[in-house]
Amino acid sequence: MQLQYFLILAAALFCIGIFGLITSRNAVRVLMSIELMLNAVNLNLMAFSNYLDAQDVKGQVFTTFVIAIAAAEAAVGLAIVLAIYRNRDTVDMEQFNLLKW
Repeated sequence: MQLQYFLILAAALFCIGIFGLITSRNAVRVLMSIELMLNAVNLNLMAFSNYLDAQDVKGQVFTTFVIAIAAAEAAVGLAIVLAIYRNRDTVDMEQFNLLKW
């Protein structure tokens, strides 16, 4: 397949993630949008790695690091959301004012 198809798919995924990040009030949906954006970046890394030098594995190594960072982000993010849900009984982003003075 051509590189353009992968880039168009990654751009569409990233735009869907940005739209979900901006318009969503639910904290879990925001975390899912961030994961979608990170997966779009992974798709770009893999496509460029395959297109530029198929023998080298630099893109795959960076993709592995991004997946590890995304897993850690999801675990920490869900832990924070669960802690706030226990205190506030909601996951609405508009009501997360715990750090305000």
